Amino acid sequence: MTTTLEKTALQQEGEKAVRSHEGRRVRPWPRREWRPGDACCALCAGPAEVLVDGVQDTRLGVPGQWDIVRCRDCGFEQTSPRASEAELTGLYETYYNHGGEPGTRYATLRERFFQSPLYRLMLWLDGDISFHTERGGGRRLLDIGCNEGRNLEFYRRAGFAAEGQEINSVAAQTARGRRFVVHTQPLAQLPPSAYDRIVMSQVLEHVLDPVDTLRECRRLLAPDGEIWISVPNARSWQRHVFGRRWINWHVPFHVSHFAADSLADVLQQAGFSVIGIKNASPAAWMAQSIIASIRRKPRGRSALLLGGFMLAAYGLLPLLWLGNGAGRGDCLIVKARRS
Repeated sequence: MTTTLEKTALQQEGEKAVRSHEGRRVRPWPRREWRPGDACCALCAGPAEVLVDGVQDTRLGVPGQWDIVRCRDCGFEQTSPRASEAELTGLYETYYNHGGEPGTRYATLRERFFQSPLYRLMLWLDGDISFHTERGGGRRLLDIGCNEGRNLEFYRRAGFAAEGQEINSVAAQTARGRRFVVHTQPLAQLPPSAYDRIVMSQVLEHVLDPVDTLRECRRLLAPDGEIWISVPNARSWQRHVFGRRWINWHVPFHVSHFAADSLADVLQQAGFSVIGIKNASPAAWMAQSIIASIRRKPRGRSALLLGGFMLAAYGLLPLLWLGNGAGRGDCLIVKARRS
């Protein structure tokens, strides 16, 4: 269940409390070794300051520590230091090959779950953060960051003429094995006005230049085309509960940390008009943050462990929905069209 974002008095009061709380934790930036370009905001080139230091990857176990920094001028948050494009590509091919686990118990249970009525119930409770309930009617769709093609399967069954784009060559090959067209070249090399819908589900936070990427997406869309985006919400109340162990820091892969206002800003800069913004709080995300808080190091996936904590999270649905209504959910779901 999702809730449309509104500037309620509760939200305004919550945001005021967050600013007050975070203001006490800020340190001058940079504190330690950094790379040229990291000292300024990726959106406005303003100076940055540290919000959360010593953050580790709680999902895949990439070694190292990173800081979460915030621009003093516009408030945009990002990970520091930023990896280069070549480094990120190497990291994805090393750590992000989820399609390389077919035949495992986890993969088998996952695929059965996605085909079950229980998954449709979960979409209603959690919110459709990957646009699996949309209907295609033959429209041409591009899934950017399609990984091994799991979402493409949903879009094809929903009536879309679905294609993917994926820089991870190993994952792209797996998606092609599912009989999908998957492009590995940059978006700039794809033909203009070719798609009716573009999906970036949990992708925009991974790119080094979000405005430039969105401009390329606009070029790829038909005149009446739409872009559908979901990203973690940097204003989520859960980030303060779980601190450095919040699953959606996901350093170094999550380069940018969007709030509703900064996401709307980058879309406007790229030539889009926002149709609507919703908040959602998937129980699986809360479950993963709980697991990350208990386990100091990632130890692989356990379907039973995740399922158990998801059930516990569903017991907190009223709290999750209240956070959504206050604009403090764990995920932002946005639709926009070409201006």
